[in-house]
Amino acid sequence: MSNSNKVAIFSKAEQICQANGVKFTAKRQNVFAVLLDSTVPLSAYDIVDKYRETYQETLAPMSVYRMLDVLIELSLVHKLSSENKYLACSHITCDHKHEIPQFLICNSCGKVAEKGIQKSVIEALKNSIEQADFQLINSQIELQCLCKDCAKTTKD
Repeated sequence: MSNSNKVAIFSKAEQICQANGVKFTAKRQNVFAVLLDSTVPLSAYDIVDKYRETYQETLAPMSVYRMLDVLIELSLVHKLSSENKYLACSHITCDHKHEIPQFLICNSCGKVAEKGIQKSVIEALKNSIEQADFQLINSQIELQCLCKDCAKTTKD
């Protein structure tokens, strides 16, 4: 990621925090930076390790979880429930209204792509769920896939 992209992302993240009355503390910024710099989602313990390597400072895992909760609440970070891992939102600097996220997770290399789902698709799922006498709790969809590179490798 280029430095100009990173600056724009941090600037927008700061604006989002201010608009919500949340301090974008140095430690929250650093945890966010660890996720931005990663090419794959990270567990809280992975974040603790990378934080220590990058900033020569130790964070308790519970502190990381609390910081992640704040960043998730602000939609700066997403949690992949199926993996119990975290990644920075890939749409932070977009100016358009976002659709509901779905995550395509490569089973081979761990790469993740964030894509939006139209609300009409989620509404249809919600209606189907309600017809089965259930209630939708979380509309985030995580699909296990193979990325183009890994799919090509398995064909060869």
